[in-house]
Amino acid sequence: MERAIFAGGCFWCMVHPFEEMDGVASVLSGYTAGHVPNPTYEQVCSKTTGHTEAVEIIFDPEKISYQQLVEIYWAQTDPTDAFGQFEDRGDNYRPVIFYTTDAQRAIAEQSKADLQASGRFDRPIVTTIEPAQPFYPAEDYHQAFYRKSPQRYALSSQRRKAFLEENWT
Repeated sequence: MERAIFAGGCFWCMVHPFEEMDGVASVLSGYTAGHVPNPTYEQVCSKTTGHTEAVEIIFDPEKISYQQLVEIYWAQTDPTDAFGQFEDRGDNYRPVIFYTTDAQRAIAEQSKADLQASGRFDRPIVTTIEPAQPFYPAEDYHQAFYRKSPQRYALSSQRRKAFLEENWT
């Protein structure tokens, strides 16, 4: 099993697209890249911890490749918006691909270059690619939120859904 970590705005919206993929063993919402150990949601929302909301994906590379996960990631985000994603604004919602190996870094960088060269977007691709840092699981009520609270999830993801339909389908 391998590990991938992606940040693409609210972690509630990043779980479902990965969780349903064959070869993905688990998707965990959490916080990473900050300076406060074991932060709470309230601390991260205060924008004083340096943490970003992210998902940690445990996957079987024999069934789904890291490259495939990166392609799924792009299609869940606005890679031209460095200051948050959709309804969620600020550094704690910035788009980041966190790599855990040199091979992951190379795949992510090539994928980003390919996306920029594709002309799909007329603005620069600003998603950063950074080394993975400690990942802290979010509180239980955040895990698989789309299943626990489908109505609230649907309301919180309307702008994302519209952007994805317009730009990725």
